[in-house]
Amino acid sequence: MTDIRDPHLLRWILRTGAAVFGVSAVWLLLAPSYFLELLGLTSSIELTWAMWMIALTLIALTGNMAVVSFTAPARGVIASSVVMLVSAGALGFVTVLVPAPITWFGVVYALVGFGFSAAYLVGLTLWWRPAR
Repeated sequence: MTDIRDPHLLRWILRTGAAVFGVSAVWLLLAPSYFLELLGLTSSIELTWAMWMIALTLIALTGNMAVVSFTAPARGVIASSVVMLVSAGALGFVTVLVPAPITWFGVVYALVGFGFSAAYLVGLTLWWRPAR
């Protein structure tokens, strides 16, 4: 069995993503109505409850991303990064499809998702094909 190079860049992308998701989770727990307003949605008890559920899921994801970035072997970091590549891109895509008029915040939030997806793609590409 051959050794796998350590994906340092991907570890840092995971840590940064964990921090961003952590901030989003706290925001969704403390001010879900404001978050909904920024997305152009009308707040309701049902949507507030959904934001709380998303926040709790983001807390779990934040913890998982941080733990993987600090403790997982290279294979675990690579696998997690592939999952996050798809998930971050999907987050951006779903944000663009919000059933409300497009707002500046919706655009920024979608760009954050697309940006992280691109960062994972670059990190995975550099890991897989280092400069020769």
